[in-house]
Amino acid sequence: MRPDVEAVAEQVFVALADPTRRSILAALASGGPATATDLAGRLPITRQAIAKHLALLAEAGLVRAEPGERRRVRYRLRSAPMRVAQQFLAALARDWDGPLDALRDHLDRAVTHFPEENQDG
Repeated sequence: MRPDVEAVAEQVFVALADPTRRSILAALASGGPATATDLAGRLPITRQAIAKHLALLAEAGLVRAEPGERRRVRYRLRSAPMRVAQQFLAALARDWDGPLDALRDHLDRAVTHFPEENQDG
């Protein structure tokens, strides 16, 4: 896997590790672009705290700051980093699928070949 993919995925996972940041992303997903003040009105957290979380989300590429009227900055979701993280997880899952399938086949064969050892009593 390319190192840049791993770096993007790591930033996404770090950002998603915090429940407040997940709440901010959910609020943006359901309500569309918003300012930190707008989000503070929807969530039980101060505007200053939201601004700090938005900065980390922007650094991870999960939101984009867009200048608005009267120097107000609106934040919009970006899905590209999330797709990179999904691809990273899918690659890990593929790496596990073969060994897990082999283990399941081995256990199935063991039960089939030695059924009396696998019964209660």
